[in-house]
Amino acid sequence: MELHHVAAREGRLSVILRQDMKMSSGLVNRVKWQGELLVNGVSVHTDHPVAPGDRILCRVAEPEQNYPAEDGPLRVLYEDEAILAVDKPAGMLIHPSRSRISGTLANFVQGYYQKTGGQGAFHPITRLDRDTFGVVLIAKNSHIHALLGELHRRGTLNKTYEALVFGHMPAAEGRIDGPIARLPLPSVLRQVSPEGKPSLTEYRVLEEAQGFSRVLLMPVTGRTHQLRVHCAYVGCPILGDPQYGSEASRIFSEERGLCSQVLCARSLEFPHPLTGQSMTIRSKMPLLPEAQQQWEEKCEKPTF
Repeated sequence: MELHHVAAREGRLSVILRQDMKMSSGLVNRVKWQGELLVNGVSVHTDHPVAPGDRILCRVAEPEQNYPAEDGPLRVLYEDEAILAVDKPAGMLIHPSRSRISGTLANFVQGYYQKTGGQGAFHPITRLDRDTFGVVLIAKNSHIHALLGELHRRGTLNKTYEALVFGHMPAAEGRIDGPIARLPLPSVLRQVSPEGKPSLTEYRVLEEAQGFSRVLLMPVTGRTHQLRVHCAYVGCPILGDPQYGSEASRIFSEERGLCSQVLCARSLEFPHPLTGQSMTIRSKMPLLPEAQQQWEEKCEKPTF
């Protein structure tokens, strides 16, 4: 990737890179040793004095991916030179692993770049479980990844999920405040526990039906499996959830043909990492496949 900047003030190049170009210290160190810093077309070091009007060019080599680019299903919601947002379907992994290096979102994004002639790497900002579907935001290079990561840490990247849950939530809207800890190894699952990390989810009920509810879930913290754990904690597990569902919710889901959790990453709101413009990206995926919507439409659903 190439980062361009016209200096508005004087100062050491390292200071301009960090403060004005918003480059992380780690990224500055990378380019420092790669020798890819130019001021007015001349290769320089990070201690180079910069004057107003100087043209700064920083080239950063992205690491080679160790997985193949593949042509596959990819619904693009938004794209520019910095970010890519796509709709991930249920059942798809975000990134290859040692046991599987194909058929993942990363493979299809790299295939999309090749097909469209685009330039970009795969740095997912939002990571969804295999069976959670909806918006995934991807930074096209490590610099944008660092900027979006900082927005995430500051709480200015807001995520809203939509789900069908078993039963009825405790109130029309509220908060679920339950610290989350990992279950003893070798389990990878989580639980609400006093020894866990602080975890907070806000929710709002959209409508209720016979035996289930449609809700919006807004995670304030970002713990692994947080939404699934919190819904189960208040007695309303997400329909189709095989790990955190109760016996009653599993039977209810199986009777209605729900084979995976009905949890959609519905929208993301954040300031653009380069322009600061307010962005809202929404998933276009239905909460239920068309074949499974029939039973929901037949239910009586008083709306709040």
